[in-house]
Amino acid sequence: MTKLIALVIAVAVLYGGWELFLYWDSVKNDEETQKKQAAASVVIPEQLPGVPYDLENALQAATSHGADGLGAFLKQYGSRLQDPRKAWLQMDYCQMLAREDTADAKRLFAEVKARTPSNSPVWPRVKQLEKIFQ
Repeated sequence: MTKLIALVIAVAVLYGGWELFLYWDSVKNDEETQKKQAAASVVIPEQLPGVPYDLENALQAATSHGADGLGAFLKQYGSRLQDPRKAWLQMDYCQMLAREDTADAKRLFAEVKARTPSNSPVWPRVKQLEKIFQ
């Protein structure tokens, strides 16, 4: 009888050790996944595609003039811009415009959110700003 109890205890200890190992492995994998996602979510706006090379200087000049300059740039050259850079610029404009015209900023943000897929490099920023423009 004592041998049977010792065997049951040994099996229980081995099973518990195995479950502990599986839990540790899943936690380790989750940490690695979070690190990879954090590294992937670091976006450098200037490196996003979507602004023709000949408009880069005009964009820099427009952003230096604040919301009015960026708004005029988007109005004038918006048809030549493409996502994901266009979405990023429009979100910049939304943030600048929110102080002056909240309703227009919310409307523009809703347009950007509607056309931005969840696999876009700007999606994390959309989710971050979503709390502000809801």
